[in-house]
Amino acid sequence: MTSTYSVVDLIRAKRDGQTLDPDQITWLIRAYTDGIVADEQMSAMAMAVYFQGLDDVELSTWTTTMIESGERMTFDGLSRPTVDKHSTGGVGDKITLPLAPLVAACGAAVPQLSGRGLGHTGGTLDKMEAIPGWRADLSHDEMVAQLENVGAVICAAGPGLAPADKKLYALRDVTGTVESIPLIASSIMSKKIAEGTDSLILDVKTGSGAFMKTEEDARELARRLVGLGEAAGVRTTALLTHMDVPLGYACGNGIEVAESLEVLAGGGPADVVELTIALARQMVKAAGLDGTDPADVLARGQAMDVWRNMVRAQGGDPDAPLPVAHHSQDLVATEAGVITGIDAMSVGLAAWRLGAGRARKEDPVQAAAGVMLRVRPGDRVVAGQPLATLLTDMPDSIARAEEAMTDTFTVGQSFQPRDVVVDTIMARS
Repeated sequence: MTSTYSVVDLIRAKRDGQTLDPDQITWLIRAYTDGIVADEQMSAMAMAVYFQGLDDVELSTWTTTMIESGERMTFDGLSRPTVDKHSTGGVGDKITLPLAPLVAACGAAVPQLSGRGLGHTGGTLDKMEAIPGWRADLSHDEMVAQLENVGAVICAAGPGLAPADKKLYALRDVTGTVESIPLIASSIMSKKIAEGTDSLILDVKTGSGAFMKTEEDARELARRLVGLGEAAGVRTTALLTHMDVPLGYACGNGIEVAESLEVLAGGGPADVVELTIALARQMVKAAGLDGTDPADVLARGQAMDVWRNMVRAQGGDPDAPLPVAHHSQDLVATEAGVITGIDAMSVGLAAWRLGAGRARKEDPVQAAAGVMLRVRPGDRVVAGQPLATLLTDMPDSIARAEEAMTDTFTVGQSFQPRDVVVDTIMARS
């Protein structure tokens, strides 16, 4: 490191709304990764960024330095074009599970490096680990072989990818700075760019169950994510999608796997199918496979074949029964009418309290826990009709989950449906 700066001076500068130059940011990230900058100092910087933001040059430097803190993967030897997808997180968001095998069945290689859930949002790896025998940790050689032979892999990112981000993310989680748009953008894109995929499709969610509650914030995040990807030579497109209502009926781990299998079998909830196909079409287009329509591939059952091969390749048994919760409790309607809203945040919180999520990274999750919705917006209900079923292996958690869902369902007289996808955000021409 050729230059040395006072971290306190940098914190003050950003706190007061000044712009940090590339050398200062490079030094800061490297010094923090190396332990020269203390956690409490980086916490102060993260809070300063939360309030003052980073401009595009600052964000680019911040992200590039995090990428350079670790290794870069490459899939250059594959016979298929690579394309990945990332979601900013939501409730009932099991889309990766049917999407990865579907896009692979269309001819692409899908290296889906995924994470675990924290708080009210579910983690893809937690869902997949509900499948008996399935393992998340693969070597790079195992990943490459599976991508070539099967076409899709869902696995954990190795510790060598953007270690600066891993360290900073853990700090943000305990300092109230997770929702910072530039810090979210740099966190996502440092890992995705280091992953080495040719193209990337982003699912940026907005609404009560998303980190970005407003469409304005979600658009800004999407713009910055796409800009970072394109600047790094990764073809990047973002879909802006609604997350006011959970995706599908199942919100948990094992129950979301079961619902994903329904989609792969040609059924499943309409909103899950809609978003899966919308993302798949963008991924296929980005991979240069324009002649293939994912909807046709899904209807022919080819994605289910890839799913089964993918699960087997990672030690799982695609025919094994999924875990079943030992305790359940129905929530029932207190009045008649039409369901006009289902608050995603409260459903996610209830599932978390039932054991489907974790408060800390090291906490275990229950494979069978969660909330199974029995209705969707637009459904007509009568008093006493079940609205949702709470599932858990911890009966003492049911009361707190019921409390979380006190005002989850809104009942009115009419409902106007809307598309899941709000808009498509592409690089500026």
